[in-house]
Amino acid sequence: MWVHIPLILVLGLFTFQNSTASSFIVQQDTAAADTNKIEKADNELPMEPGRVIEFTTSEGTWMSLDISPDGQHIVFDLLGDIYRIPVSGGDAEQLTDGMAFDTHPRYSPDGQYVLFTSDASGEEDLYYVNVEDTSEIEQITKGGNTRYTNADWTPDGEYVVASKGGLTPKLWLIHKEGGSGTALIGEPENLKIIDPAISPDGRYVYYSQRNGAWNYNAQLPQYQVGRYDREDGSRQTVTSRYGSAFTPTLSSDGKWMVYGSRYEENTGLVIRDMETGNERWLAYPIQRDDQESIATMGVLPGMTFTNDDKNLLTSYNGKIYKINIESGESTEIPFEVNVHLEMGPEVFFKYPINDDTEKLATQIRDATPSPNGEQLAFTVLNKLYVQDLPAGEPRKLTNTDFVEAQPTWSPDGEWIVYATYDAEEGGALYKVNPNARRVHPEKITETPGIYSEPAWSYNSDRIVAIWGPNRSYQQNHGSSAQELVWISPDGSEANLIATREGRSTPHFVKDNDRIYLNRGNGTL
Repeated sequence: MWVHIPLILVLGLFTFQNSTASSFIVQQDTAAADTNKIEKADNELPMEPGRVIEFTTSEGTWMSLDISPDGQHIVFDLLGDIYRIPVSGGDAEQLTDGMAFDTHPRYSPDGQYVLFTSDASGEEDLYYVNVEDTSEIEQITKGGNTRYTNADWTPDGEYVVASKGGLTPKLWLIHKEGGSGTALIGEPENLKIIDPAISPDGRYVYYSQRNGAWNYNAQLPQYQVGRYDREDGSRQTVTSRYGSAFTPTLSSDGKWMVYGSRYEENTGLVIRDMETGNERWLAYPIQRDDQESIATMGVLPGMTFTNDDKNLLTSYNGKIYKINIESGESTEIPFEVNVHLEMGPEVFFKYPINDDTEKLATQIRDATPSPNGEQLAFTVLNKLYVQDLPAGEPRKLTNTDFVEAQPTWSPDGEWIVYATYDAEEGGALYKVNPNARRVHPEKITETPGIYSEPAWSYNSDRIVAIWGPNRSYQQNHGSSAQELVWISPDGSEANLIATREGRSTPHFVKDNDRIYLNRGNGTL
């Protein structure tokens, strides 16, 4: 059955907007890309760039950052590339580029290299780049379809400790020259470990841990900070916060640990004195954490302490901040990036859009034939229609602005009763004569509420329906207490018959005036 309905088509206009942008250029010609950069950064990618997007920005989303051992520079990731700025802020120098998605930079202890994760080979692996000669990029791992979430250097600069695995990654020790590595924590299978941070003496590895990759409708807590002892192989959980604890960050003197947690609806940063165990909020609120998702880039972006351990460097709300450990006062570190973003060809298909004033609706609901079998009542897109059988033209019966559903014929076939819902007034029952010269719907319920499944008795002039208060639809999760009620076809209050008690689909037979109902298990 095809139903023609009026159609109003609104086309959305998508724009790029940045208050600090000095340019925004999209180049579709692949020849416009800098081929030297492509060969240097991601020559293993199977796809050539099809577009180059260029603009200038002083803001970024989800930026992990680190400070150089000499305290002179900050590295951070932005839109899949690694950048470097002076510690006081300024124009950004690009360290990696190309189509690969590079994230989570970490300076080597000697300051010569920056470790990062990248999908340059077609899978997420670990790399490091020489900060003074960015053409020198070394691939540490070749995971074979194994994802590396993030990693940290050991104090001697010879190894990295990485979060490696699929949905429930584990802790691995890998030499900077590559190799298969050694599993530090491989069990239990359901344990997820990300965001590794190594203590200054190299003995402990702190990390975010949880059971399972993630889950729907998650209840807090989800994560806690764990610690692995590299000397004896033991591990323990070092936090127990209801709002979770994640992304641990350690000061170079070993005195402080900062981690993320949630309080009420916001995420903040907690600082712990590692000697006394005392904790307090360092910054609240900051940006939203990623507890509800798989956290493929960490539960929070990577952070770091300044070299004197007096400040924390972190990013939130699109900016980079220096937060004083004692006072909690934050100072913005400004930056400006001239983005040169290489992207794959645009996945775009042209679909014709019909400008006709009518549209074919391909689904009807609540179809019910008239008692004489000559007409069919049904709803399409929440509006009430009637058509003559077997192949009449559907007629829209009303011009209301609210939902119309579940039509039911009167025993004599003269009227149709149906349930409605209005966002402001709630639900009601209406009746309408579909064959009148002037069709005029009449409201027959005086008691406000949600009405459903109306049924018209054969032997009594009454309509039975399921009723519940408006709040059961507006506020409750699931259905609240509901009742079986009857209403006069001429209009009346809703009269209680019985509580619903899990029963549905009230209906009648011609032999008596009993109300028959069904249960979900198929019983009558």
